[in-house]
Amino acid sequence: MSFRTVVITKQSKISYKNRFLVVKQENGEKYIHLSEIDTVIVDSISVSISSYLLKELSNYKINIIFCDEKHHPFGELSSYYSRHNTTKKINIQIAWEQEKKDELWTKIVKNKIMNQTILLNKISSKQYDLLLSYVDDVTIGDQTNREGHAAKVYFKALFGKNFVRNCGDSINSALNYGYAILLSTFNKEVIASGFLTQLGIHHKNEFNQFNLTCDLMEPFRVIIDNFVYYNQKRELNTEYKLDLINIFNNTFKYQNKKYTLKDIIKLYVKNTLESMNDIENYKGFFYYEG
Repeated sequence: MSFRTVVITKQSKISYKNRFLVVKQENGEKYIHLSEIDTVIVDSISVSISSYLLKELSNYKINIIFCDEKHHPFGELSSYYSRHNTTKKINIQIAWEQEKKDELWTKIVKNKIMNQTILLNKISSKQYDLLLSYVDDVTIGDQTNREGHAAKVYFKALFGKNFVRNCGDSINSALNYGYAILLSTFNKEVIASGFLTQLGIHHKNEFNQFNLTCDLMEPFRVIIDNFVYYNQKRELNTEYKLDLINIFNNTFKYQNKKYTLKDIIKLYVKNTLESMNDIENYKGFFYYEG
């Protein structure tokens, strides 16, 4: 079972040899068996990678995420075909009824706002009651955009009234890094299930490659928010990023059992996508316990 996240931060040559990922640096070589690896993060632009290794990473369904010169994730490698019946799954996805998509999006938004409410209650924010009231106000398909209104209240309650999302400060950089890893983890499971990340249930941006993934990951953003809130005075350096990445090996409760976050995401994606056949009995909710 794969469990390791490999992070490359220095000038390196990485290649493949006898089912091992080989990392060659000035101080020697390191071998890691592919069966142990869940994700590879290339956090340096001074890394050369063999094409044979890329092929084998794809065969083993291993995520590989690339970062730019500012150490921000900018892309990932995903295989074209991760499941034997991908065509069948895509046809099912295309045929999803709008009514069912709206119902699922309603449940996801309520789940997301409830998790945000749990975090505000944890930090004793006065905005807890206001955010809680938004949960019951969510209409089918969230036509009144309770999600957007809740986000404005939520982020200012967490990081101060002057906080602006995506303004480029250290808090936003940390959030974006964490969200990018979260997105990639969801992408892996959506693709492994045979579905297209481009075809969302709510997100429909023609320039977004990951509309469905952006839909599904919403209730899980709070885990990144929680970490950044309690570490907002730290510098976003390699150690900080490794701590963010390690969150995915931490255990949380899902459906009354404890799993690592990676395993929860796998179960959640499976449960949520299968629920399109029986949306009235949806049981995929993930409630964050702080």
